[in-house]
Amino acid sequence: MSRTLLSDDDLRSLNERFEDARPEEIVEWALAGSGLVEVALASAFQAEGTCVMHMATRVRPDVPVLFLETGFHFEETLAFKRELTERLGLHVVELRGAYTPQTQAVAFGPRLFERAPERCCEINKVQPMLEALRGREGWVTAFRRDSSPTRANAPIVDRYELEPGAWIVKVNPVATWTRRDTWAYLKEHDLPHNPLYDLGYASIGCAPCTRMQFAGEHEREGRWAGLSKWECGIQERGHDRGGRASA
Repeated sequence: MSRTLLSDDDLRSLNERFEDARPEEIVEWALAGSGLVEVALASAFQAEGTCVMHMATRVRPDVPVLFLETGFHFEETLAFKRELTERLGLHVVELRGAYTPQTQAVAFGPRLFERAPERCCEINKVQPMLEALRGREGWVTAFRRDSSPTRANAPIVDRYELEPGAWIVKVNPVATWTRRDTWAYLKEHDLPHNPLYDLGYASIGCAPCTRMQFAGEHEREGRWAGLSKWECGIQERGHDRGGRASA
């Protein structure tokens, strides 16, 4: 993996180059121009992810799409995943943790997502995602800086340490987009969206931990509502602090 690790100068140059670039250009670089071979997308099939998957399949139709099947998704999310997979011909790789919702309740007690949400996310999201990324060289995500304060300074190209000494290149092609940009792209390309957005959800995760957005809130305040928690933990760990601004 060290042979694909970008230097500090590489990171600065790429982030300067891509700050005003179109996401399509960034996706094409990640999948076809970067020299990275083993690259995967990660998506929860939210609106931004739909856009990135659409861009990616135009460059590399068989690119793996990593989906965390936690067992706690809304039925609407799973139905939409099936719809979009068929429409775009996606190569979806479902990632599962060591427990089902039933065996997790037996092992840790009921409603772990309420009593210990960090532990629940670690079991069902962080560990399966890190395991799936091992051996890969690149990882394309789909989040925007303006969606929450925790993502406000996110770079477009980053280094991420999966475990001590094992690094991967992380690419955020829609980091500079606004919510309006996302929905404009969906409309321009006649792409569908999760019907939960029409009910007032702004950011959609596991059903027990997601509620509709209230007026004046950041999009991700409907996730883990009532807790001082904005992220599942994947985005908050493993980032290199040497060649970029802190996220």
